[in-house]
Amino acid sequence: MKIKHYVWLLIASFALTACVTQTHQDELARGAELLMPFKQQLQQTLVSGLKQGPGHAITACQLQAPEIAKSLSLEGVVVGRTSDRLRNPANVSPNWVTPVLDAWVATSTDRAPQIVELANHRLGYVEPILLKPLCLTCHGSNLMPEVTARIDELYPQDRATDFETGDLRGVFWIEFPDSQ
Repeated sequence: MKIKHYVWLLIASFALTACVTQTHQDELARGAELLMPFKQQLQQTLVSGLKQGPGHAITACQLQAPEIAKSLSLEGVVVGRTSDRLRNPANVSPNWVTPVLDAWVATSTDRAPQIVELANHRLGYVEPILLKPLCLTCHGSNLMPEVTARIDELYPQDRATDFETGDLRGVFWIEFPDSQ
């Protein structure tokens, strides 16, 4: 009789694990979906700015990125980006993002997007920003003089240069209501 109970307990625990895993996958997908408009609009802004020159891209990013984040932060959703090496001090990391960012800075082996459970039935989603070759225009080690001058003018405390392709530039993050 006891073996029968253990078998049922084992079956129930497998079923519960499957439910939790599916819920986690659903939350990751939801976070990525909610974040996508921010990433797309930010990329469009940077590409448009770069067509006018890197100095324009820096200005466009400085002026438009916060507005894009604000326009998409509706109905309990809040979006942003941050880094351990900030360019804009207004992009300081929310407390719940800091441990994920610190872990990703410490190791490059596991930088998969993550869900963080927050208070008040809210979730956080964090996704790495890995440097692409185009990003080196404003974040690399060999910057054009106009880029250096514009960065110095707009961001005197800048720490967001000397990166290489593939480096962790920072993270995108989003907070949203738990659907459960």
